Amino acid sequence: MAIQVTATALPEVKLLEPKVFGDARGFFFESFNAREFAEQLQVDVEFVQDNHSRSAKGVLRGLHYQIQHAQGKLVRAVEGEVLDVAVDIRRSSPNFGKWTGVRLSAQNKRQMWVPPGFAHGFLVLSEYAEVLYKTTDYWYPEHERSLLWSDPAIGINWMIDGDPIMAEKDARAATLINAEVFA
Repeated sequence: MAIQVTATALPEVKLLEPKVFGDARGFFFESFNAREFAEQLQVDVEFVQDNHSRSAKGVLRGLHYQIQHAQGKLVRAVEGEVLDVAVDIRRSSPNFGKWTGVRLSAQNKRQMWVPPGFAHGFLVLSEYAEVLYKTTDYWYPEHERSLLWSDPAIGINWMIDGDPIMAEKDARAATLINAEVFA
């Protein structure tokens, strides 16, 4: 087995830790294997798009989701470190409005699987970070929504003093009580 999969505080959101082979030359690991992903996570998904972002310390991207064409995301940091966060926004879920967060870094090589039905975002903890993530559907700007990062009803501990740096759309995002969510 090349990856170890563990559930987070939200059982559907998974932490993936690869088996890393290292020696004096450097390291090697499989960052994605479709067969093993399907077997270990018991999900049948097809990734259709890869996204890559670079952000400075204190930048918060999210909390994003698409109300139609919901995306599952497999997220990893290839440079630096981020706090990666998922919020369950499925009204029928017993975990509706709850969140989980995991530190992803180039050093720990962890990945987080965020299935459809969850809002997703991350905060850069290092001087900068580059984040790669695969998605199970394409980006449709007309269906994109943002959940307010600081909504007290959710209570995310972002591990930051003061306000993060973010896009205007994220600063004006909806609170959970006012957001379009999944049934």
